[in-house]
Amino acid sequence: MVTLQTGAMRFNALRRAVPGISQQMLTRTLRALERDGLVCREVYPTTPPKVEYRLTQMGASLAAQGRELGGWVESHLESLTASRAAFDAKVEEEG
Repeated sequence: MVTLQTGAMRFNALRRAVPGISQQMLTRTLRALERDGLVCREVYPTTPPKVEYRLTQMGASLAAQGRELGGWVESHLESLTASRAAFDAKVEEEG
């Protein structure tokens, strides 16, 4: 969904923008997002048909929350990393 924040995109452009995703997984994901009302799929009557995907208002709202969460993670990454290291050391000691 983050990729669609900049505006409508065609399927192959989305696929290029999301490294490592298979065509099948992208198709499934877009269908699920469309079903949930987060993404809108628009088919234009051209030959061959042109299909674009864009965020709905609700999808844009969720994407904004995702950006906020990502910002929180970035600002706390050092503490998160230190906590994980301390936990892992404790578990290893306990054996």
